[in-house]
Amino acid sequence: MNYNFDEITDRRNTHSLKWDVGENELPMWVADMDFKTAPEITGAIVKRAEHGVFGYNTVPDEWYDAYIKHWQTRYDFKIEKDRLIFCTGVVPAISSVVRKLTTPAENVLILTPVYNIFFNSIINNGRKVLQCPLKYDGKSYGIDFEDLEKKLADPQTSMMIFCNPHNPVGKIWDKETLQRVGSLCLKHHVIVVSDEIHCDLTETGKSYIPFASVSEECKTNSITCVAPTKSFNLAGLQTAAVIVPDEYLRNKVNRGLNTDEVAEPNSFAVWAAVAAYNNGSAWLDELRLYIDENRRIVSEFIQKEIPQIKLVKSEATYLLWLDCGGLGKNSDDIAKFIRKETGLYLSGGTQYGKGGEQFLRLNIACPKKRLTDGLERLKKGVSEYIKR
Repeated sequence: MNYNFDEITDRRNTHSLKWDVGENELPMWVADMDFKTAPEITGAIVKRAEHGVFGYNTVPDEWYDAYIKHWQTRYDFKIEKDRLIFCTGVVPAISSVVRKLTTPAENVLILTPVYNIFFNSIINNGRKVLQCPLKYDGKSYGIDFEDLEKKLADPQTSMMIFCNPHNPVGKIWDKETLQRVGSLCLKHHVIVVSDEIHCDLTETGKSYIPFASVSEECKTNSITCVAPTKSFNLAGLQTAAVIVPDEYLRNKVNRGLNTDEVAEPNSFAVWAAVAAYNNGSAWLDELRLYIDENRRIVSEFIQKEIPQIKLVKSEATYLLWLDCGGLGKNSDDIAKFIRKETGLYLSGGTQYGKGGEQFLRLNIACPKKRLTDGLERLKKGVSEYIKR
């Protein structure tokens, strides 16, 4: 490899949300990586910093071109320039869209278990969360389309927030599934907001399918949120994009983002994204291989050393979904116990909604030495939990 993902970074005392923990604790919860970003991106940031003037910024053609090229090259998805809008983040975009395109007390549907901040974007705006639990057969997940259509047909349901690929279960949705979701949402006049922030982090040899690329129905009735932040570990730079093919929806979204003041880039947001998409492909491909290997290590370790836990097969993201049903149904209690006993900080599954109660989420985007430490702590924590 040309990049060193084994390098141990010390993130303590850097005001890191992830690493704001006790001295002997190991955080493997929130979705950011313990890898330095691609040096090509760091170089672009340093170059911009050396200019020394950090006034207000516009969005240049280079930013649009970088997004267009990346999605065309990697996913064979053509994005028209006028359909792209800069935003400071995927979550700000989702919250803004919920405010602009729905009214208070309407339902916003989500497929649970799902990224917990979706709940915040809905509830904080005075809308109602409508959960549609995914079907889980003990090995993998699918959509309960009978339940989905019933809930989409409710006149009070006006929006669906879709996660593609799905966090936390690591599912890449196939074309048939996407098309069916799109058709049902259009039939029942429900707008789809597709969060595709994890799209670059698929298992090597696999690719995701952009929701808007599947059909005319999906394209014209959707708003897609994307960013280089998960792929290149840039969350703190506040850089993302919204893709809105339909002109009417685009005008609404554009007005909402500007009203909420989340449509203007800081001095580094544009150039970090441009460097990532134009010059970061080699780094990204090596990262995916490294995460593949980490997945394999976790799978083998759990099968051999912690048989009480089942690893749900993951096709995407660097977040693994651990089925702890063999230990009990309260994963929050398990997570708290493991943290107290071993210092390993995982995410309890309850926060991801219905269907997450017996699961833990594990972030494996770290050097192998740190991953091994985490697995040994997990083993110890589970062993002590059983002895209680």
